[in-house]
Amino acid sequence: MKNLKLLFLFIIFQANAQQGGMWIPSLLQGMNETEMKNLGMKMTAKDIYDANKSSIKDAVPQFDGGCTAEMISPKGLLLTNHHCGFDAIQNLSSVAHDYLTDGFWAYKMDEELPANDVDVMFIVSINDVTKQILEGTENILVEADRQKKIQENSTKLMGSFKKETWQENKVRAFFEGNQYILFVTETFKDVRLVGTPPSSIGKFGSDTDNWVWPRHTGDFSIFRIYADKNNRPAPYSKDNVPYVPKHFLPISLDGVKENDFTMVMGYPGRTNEYLPAVAIEQILNDLNPAKIEIRDKALKVADGFMRKDNAIKIQYASKYAGIANYWKKWIGESLGLKKSNAIEIKRNQEIVFQQNVVKANKQAAYGNLLSDFENNYKAIAPYALAKDYFTEVFLRNTEFLTKAYEIYQLEQVFNTKGETAFTERKNSILKEAATFYKNFNPNVDQKVFEQLMNLYISKSPKQFFPANLENTNIENLATNLYSQSKLVSYEGLQNLLNGDTKTILSNLNQDKGYLFVKEITDKYIKEVTPTYDEINFKIRALQRTYMKAQLELNKNARIFPDANSTLRVTYGKVKGYAPKDATVYLPNTYLDGVLEKYIPGDYEFDVPKKLIELYKNKDYGQYGENGKMPVCFIGTNHTTGGNSGSPAMDAKGNLIGLNFDRVWEGTMSDIYYDPSICRNVMVDIRYVLFIIDQYAGAKNLISELKLVHPKNRKVTKTL
Repeated sequence: MKNLKLLFLFIIFQANAQQGGMWIPSLLQGMNETEMKNLGMKMTAKDIYDANKSSIKDAVPQFDGGCTAEMISPKGLLLTNHHCGFDAIQNLSSVAHDYLTDGFWAYKMDEELPANDVDVMFIVSINDVTKQILEGTENILVEADRQKKIQENSTKLMGSFKKETWQENKVRAFFEGNQYILFVTETFKDVRLVGTPPSSIGKFGSDTDNWVWPRHTGDFSIFRIYADKNNRPAPYSKDNVPYVPKHFLPISLDGVKENDFTMVMGYPGRTNEYLPAVAIEQILNDLNPAKIEIRDKALKVADGFMRKDNAIKIQYASKYAGIANYWKKWIGESLGLKKSNAIEIKRNQEIVFQQNVVKANKQAAYGNLLSDFENNYKAIAPYALAKDYFTEVFLRNTEFLTKAYEIYQLEQVFNTKGETAFTERKNSILKEAATFYKNFNPNVDQKVFEQLMNLYISKSPKQFFPANLENTNIENLATNLYSQSKLVSYEGLQNLLNGDTKTILSNLNQDKGYLFVKEITDKYIKEVTPTYDEINFKIRALQRTYMKAQLELNKNARIFPDANSTLRVTYGKVKGYAPKDATVYLPNTYLDGVLEKYIPGDYEFDVPKKLIELYKNKDYGQYGENGKMPVCFIGTNHTTGGNSGSPAMDAKGNLIGLNFDRVWEGTMSDIYYDPSICRNVMVDIRYVLFIIDQYAGAKNLISELKLVHPKNRKVTKTL
């Protein structure tokens, strides 16, 4: 019976083999290209990636280091998600010009707003350099020494590999360090905001609808890249001109229906598809619950203030969204792992793996891998939990503590690198602090501190923080720190960091807030970090060997490298799904659903008056379909964080939508992809065009685009 069960699981996996996977675009020829054509693709692998000619990869840059975008005009017009452009929109906003609430549209190029500190990176070429990077590592047994040698080889190669002077070389590891690829890139830093819908469209549904389906969010924003007169990257200048991309995406007006081919290209951030079952157990039972509880407390505090004060709402809008994003994702991930029986499936796969090891007579190389995993994950458990508590409380969700930790690092720079490095870091901190304190509210943060420090004391492993902390009255502590520490204001920070190095260090070590964080951090760094790093090094080495074994023992299997923020292709179909008994979700949503969710005055579900008028009059222009206005759709493309803003393309490479989310039941796809419930969420490009054209009246932007009807083989004349 056990063998029959394993065979059944294998057959199910094979049957769904064409769904899922994040593939390197330069390596699509062969199995992937065949699969894609079987699913309906009408292009070739060369159309997607070509090192010598323009191809789709030239239209898909990374946006601001953490999202994806797509070029949509020959004049540098760029499309990404509203939530990807959110920080830039927020920084350009004020109470007088609230672009988050009201939206923004440039009807002429000279009206476009410089988005300071936003950059856009393109891939020029992708090169396998595994041999060069691993040279001299064969006989190094200590993992730390091996990584040091790899870093030396990487630095040497990045310095010598051929590129233009304005380009960069970047080496990234794949398959847990069994393969290395060098990317030649070029980064543009003159990026300007062109258009954004109000948050009532671009963020419709906000945190309530985040990670769920059905979805009705117009999650897009528009920017333009500017270059020098040679079309090369340059700092912001009034003399710069719109960038001419090597390729831009035509936009299809034909729409999508169930079972249509879809391809998503972008920069997925991080996945862990090949973890052993014991690692997933630790995530599900220990780490996710801790992180979820911490963020839940922080969100409730911030939400209470934001609902009462519009200035605080503007200050905290981006931060709140960032905290809520992974809070909800972890909840859905845990539910999905349970629903899909991921741990049991992994255990069964490990039985098969062990059998294959024996069949291949590889017991000496791979026979102890699974037991070694069990032992090391058991050993790291308290350290991993302490690490997550420290990270979530001190580094991510309590801003006062985060700033104090940054200053703690400044003192360490002096201790390890000397006065010159200290001064450089100090000046950098002061330069960036103005933006930090602009969006910092000590009253909000003090309440967050109280909630999270109570959790830290009661639930973080007690052996890793100072004993006197356990009996502290947190409310009194918060009052003292926030009233007496100079770290709660920009002026106070400037005062602390004023003077020569000796004076600054003396001032810091008299500040109560700084000393509080220093005491806890010293103990954490002394008692958690070294042991965690030591065990984690062992786990990483095991994972690399486990990955090597998978590749060696399953030569013809569909094995893709985990995401690591490098350019990837994923493909599938437009598809609905059934998340639970008697519940079936269709793959498309319409503007009708926006009005069904409409709650006047609600910050998540309010609807602009003009959009209501357009709906009542069915004034959809050329973008409607059978008297309805499409809004979003879902597909089986395997995506994750970093794919936000990714283009969703049809069988011919035309833009049909923007990826912006996943369904809640399938967020565990970072760890285990289940094709029955894992779906990515995309805003229909026709809704984007409808908002630009019919809602905003920005016909100047529509005129730049190449609108096509690929099914009818004709191009729509632009205005």
